[in-house]
Amino acid sequence: MQQDQTPEQEWALETLAIRAGHQRTHEQEHGEPIFPTSSFVYGSAAEAAAKFSGEEPGNIYSRFTNPTVRTFEQRLAAMEGGERCVATSSGMAAILATALALLQSGDEIVASRSLFGSTVSLFDKYLGKLGITTRYVELSNLEAWEAAMTPATRLLFAETPSNPLSEVVDIAALARIARRHEAWLAIDNCFLTPALQKPIELGADLVIHSATKYLDGQGRAIGGAVVGRDKELEEVFGVVRTCGPCLSPFNAWIFTKGLETLNLRMRAHCENARILAEWLEGHPAVARVHYSGLATHPQHELASRQQQGYGAVLGFEVKGGREAAWSVIDATRMLSITGNLGDVKTTITHPGTTTHGRLSEEQKDAAGITEGLIRVAVGLEAMEDIRADLARGLDALV
Repeated sequence: MQQDQTPEQEWALETLAIRAGHQRTHEQEHGEPIFPTSSFVYGSAAEAAAKFSGEEPGNIYSRFTNPTVRTFEQRLAAMEGGERCVATSSGMAAILATALALLQSGDEIVASRSLFGSTVSLFDKYLGKLGITTRYVELSNLEAWEAAMTPATRLLFAETPSNPLSEVVDIAALARIARRHEAWLAIDNCFLTPALQKPIELGADLVIHSATKYLDGQGRAIGGAVVGRDKELEEVFGVVRTCGPCLSPFNAWIFTKGLETLNLRMRAHCENARILAEWLEGHPAVARVHYSGLATHPQHELASRQQQGYGAVLGFEVKGGREAAWSVIDATRMLSITGNLGDVKTTITHPGTTTHGRLSEEQKDAAGITEGLIRVAVGLEAMEDIRADLARGLDALV
């Protein structure tokens, strides 16, 4: 059956990842083209006026819309089960655009305290300047979420699983809390992607992505995205169009091609992470492993119920604090010492002094970021090589 004879709503995720969103041009190309242009031309002044006014659909300026960016947006929206997607210049830009679009002075956010450090800084330092208050609660404690709600609460925001402790929240239950209080629920899904978790199907209003991570999958480009209903996304689009945190066509093309292999990569990432987590759990230098794929994880049953896999990011605490953690990191010869994740190359970092280094000691304690904590984003190298590289430092601690 030809592509245009099959409605996208009937396609499986793997097919959507390869086929959705591409509108062939008159050139009849098979691969998705890149449109590296800042502006677009018109056949007449009347046509230009009609498109600028919105009377006719069409491109005006790549800060607003671009065919390559649109392909990525439509493909990701289809994969997440959302009505619309708006792409942004980074994952942080996606969060900022969402907040600016939906919130105003006097509104409140209730957020998990287990958030990426830059997200906390954005909420506290910059949204705080606008009169938007953020209250933080324990991610998995639904009673704490409920107790934190006030008539001014407009947005609930959570990463699940969390970075880097792999904590999980019941998305469907959190969505019910949001609806009772007439607030939006936004879920950062960058750790699992639509290959492993569908927050919108579970009741979330908005899904946030750092496309820089697994959507790309090879550490090549920076970008972000927001997926949800057209009503809210039109407001997010307004922020991107006016304020300018737009995604470049080249980066959009990279992400589009990354989506084609997303499902295969995520399954392989999960398998490597499971094997590594089980090995770390039995190592005498390791005090604790944080990975929801382990039966010992406190939210393992919940993760198994609402996810189709456990992801590739895990944290583990070594005995001996920061000095021991740094020695393990420094002993590696293959793993990449970097704060990024979502790459086919395994990465390793010390969250307390990198990704979460700007948090106060009180915030780190509340989020469970200990001095001995190491985060590994497990890549696709041979597991025996990943394990041997970590063993070099871990074995020296015993």
